[in-house]
Amino acid sequence: MLRRKLQSLVKQVVLLEKSEIEKLPYRPCVGVMLVNAEGHVFVGQRLDSPGPAWQMPQGGIELGELPLAAAVRELGEETGIDAANVSILAESAFWHRYDLPEVLVAKMWKGRFRGQEQKWYLMRLNGDDTLIDIATETPEFRRWTWMNPNDLVGNIVPFKREVYAKVLAEFLPIFGRSQVG
Repeated sequence: MLRRKLQSLVKQVVLLEKSEIEKLPYRPCVGVMLVNAEGHVFVGQRLDSPGPAWQMPQGGIELGELPLAAAVRELGEETGIDAANVSILAESAFWHRYDLPEVLVAKMWKGRFRGQEQKWYLMRLNGDDTLIDIATETPEFRRWTWMNPNDLVGNIVPFKREVYAKVLAEFLPIFGRSQVG
């Protein structure tokens, strides 16, 4: 009897937390799909995750900052690539949202956001891999690679896959299906 009451209480707390999460706003954010001359996409493996948490460069928009400026800043902060070494090919037509898994909401961004709302930019690296240095002032990635676009969505953490699929579908025609091998 006591066990059932305790289980019922735990379920109520989880539901309360879920309802509180739904009231939280989305964090304004940008993402960068960086492609090389071969049409492969830059992804980094996050330092703060023990698993293979691959993602493209992304991050929050600072107060008063324009999304494109935030995208260029985030690219530099996460990859060491200077704005002079990229060409901006496209901006996503829409802002894309994803929700964090409930277990991460309290851990990320001090519990202030339920997920992120992202404006994405397609950029091409104008140069070779020596322009990339993930050992930045505040590193986010433990390693990086160029990934075939066909492999991208399947290698991303599950809660971001839908956004990545939409961004890839929008940008792939721009950087060329003929380059995908």
